[in-house]
Parts: sequence; C-alpha cells; structure tokens
Amino acid sequence: MRTYKLDGSLAEDVVWVNDVRPALGKLPDNVMNIWHHGFTEMLNNAIDHSGGETVFVSINNTAATTEMLIADDGVGIFKKIQHEKGLLDVRHAILELSKGKLTTDPRRHSGEGIFFTSRMFDSFRILSDGAYFSHEFAKAGDWLLEHQREKGTAVWMKLQNHTARTTKKVFDQFAPGDELGFSKTIVPVRLAQYGSDLLVSRSQAKRLLARMELFKTVVFDFKEVESIGQAFADEVFRVFAIEHPEIEILAINANSAVKRMMAHVKAGAD
Repeated sequence: MRTYKLDGSLAEDVVWVNDVRPALGKLPDNVMNIWHHGFTEMLNNAIDHSGGETVFVSINNTAATTEMLIADDGVGIFKKIQHEKGLLDVRHAILELSKGKLTTDPRRHSGEGIFFTSRMFDSFRILSDGAYFSHEFAKAGDWLLEHQREKGTAVWMKLQNHTARTTKKVFDQFAPGDELGFSKTIVPVRLAQYGSDLLVSRSQAKRLLARMELFKTVVFDFKEVESIGQAFADEVFRVFAIEHPEIEILAINANSAVKRMMAHVKAGAD
C-alpha cells in the first residue's frame, strides 16, 4: 500500500516499474500484460483528470487471484463527465461511460481506456459521486448501484492469476476482422432506466443513442429490462436505423415482451 502525490511529477510507467510490477510477483506474461495495461491506464486517469492531491494504490495477492485498488481524492469521474459534457446527472454520465469513446480531454485521450480495461479483468468497479459502475467479465454487463462516497474516485480491479484472456483478444472483440480502431460497442440498455422509470419515451431513447454514430456495430444489451414502450422502441429500431443504414444494430438478452415490441416497430419500417 502506498500513497503518491499528484503534484505534476508522477508518471504511471515509473510507478509500474518501481512499485507495482515487483509487488505482483511472478505471473504469466498474458496476465502481467493485462495488469500493465489496466494499472497504467487507471493511474494515468487519476494523474490527468482527477484534479486531486493524492492517489492511493493497494495490491492484494492470493494463490488464485490478484486485486488492486487505485483511489484518488479528486473531483470524481462521474461528476467531471457530467459537468464537461452537460449531462443530466451522474447516472447519465455512467451510461455514456459504458459506451466507450468518451473523454473530457480529446486532445490527449481517445476515450477507450476504461471501456477496454473494464473488459480485461474478471471484476472491474468504479465508485464515485454516490454512484457505482461495474463490469463483471462472466456476466458481460454493466450496472449502477447507489452508494456513498464523499470525494474522489476509487477503481477496483480483480483478475485470476491464470487465465487464457489476453489484451489482444479483448481489443479484437471490439475491432473485429480487419477493422482499424474501435468499431463495435455493447450498450447496457438498463443504464438508461432511472429507478422505477420504464423505458417508454423518445427522449430516453435519444440518450441511449447519443454518440452511436461513432461505431459500425452497436449491440444493445437488454438484460434486466422487463419492457420497452412503443415510442422508445420506434426511435431506436426504426428511426435511428433508417437514419443510419451504415450501422449494424443488434439486440441481445431481450425477453419476449421486448422482442415483440422490437418486431412491432420494425414491421412499420417495411
């Protein structure tokens, strides 16, 4: 465990070589590469974006798994995204973050770091601004839980010490075939649903669809979505599809009610 000052002199690669890599011990090359990518990406976020004074790094090893916590005392990632992008609230910021290609500093960052890093680990979680973002590899989803945190951002990552996963496999999943760059995204639709609100309006659909024109393939994940309204479905599967015929739109984990509504609005496009 160690705390570093965010005084402008901290460099993530130096911390990796001097402190983190030795603390991880002997790991397979593919696992060490994942940790190298994940740690340097997340520490760089704290250095470049947090506006904090310190960042804390903790590593816990067992024979089977390794986990790491990186926590800063800055402005908070969700609040910063909300402010910089003019979003409704921190929950909207989490929805945008889950899509990928989101950055508050496009000159220096591509907005791909958290998206890809979250998919490399068995568990990846961000806690900030009273909200919680998580990706569990086995469940292939993102979700939001209410929680309390006074200040800053905490990132927690966990990975088995022996896994077949590689950084290349994760990148290839979202830049398929001979595509150059980040061309595919998976969007957790339930993050567009606040509290007990149902997904019924075109405004909700438009929030879900924001920035989707940046991708060639969009997969909408309907896990934990019980139903959608006609206007919501029409905006996503007819209006947007007609306006963007170059984008492949797919849906996964949809129940029978959602599938019926999707079929209903698509029939209107024929």
